[in-house]
Amino acid sequence: MIEINNKTRSKIDLVLVQKVVENFLKYYKKQNCEVSIAFVGDKTIRRLNKTYRGVNKITDVLAFFDNEQNNFLGEIIISYIQVKRQAKRFNNSVRQELIFILVHGLLHLLGYDDKTEKSRREMERLGEEFIGKLKKM
Repeated sequence: MIEINNKTRSKIDLVLVQKVVENFLKYYKKQNCEVSIAFVGDKTIRRLNKTYRGVNKITDVLAFFDNEQNNFLGEIIISYIQVKRQAKRFNNSVRQELIFILVHGLLHLLGYDDKTEKSRREMERLGEEFIGKLKKM
């Protein structure tokens, strides 16, 4: 089950989000898992980032995974406004950036982290690999 909440005023392609998550869970053999995704604004993502990571700034995605419950992988919180900013900065479409950030958050739910340069590169590689396969799914 995939729960998606859009807490912004932006029109977000939730069908795309649903398909990416479904294909990701299938690809990583996690079909029986639940994931919650929330799209929020700058104030909310900044507050959550400060509360949970001690970083008082806006970020693109936060992921909270749950080791306690077998079926619940966790929650991903995405700042859609930040995704749009980054799309411009990286010369991507908003759609491409949204997929990249969503996959990045999903990888965090599987236990990957980007705390070191090496682990960040590994997450990037895995994300790009999945996105490449996603186009063929």
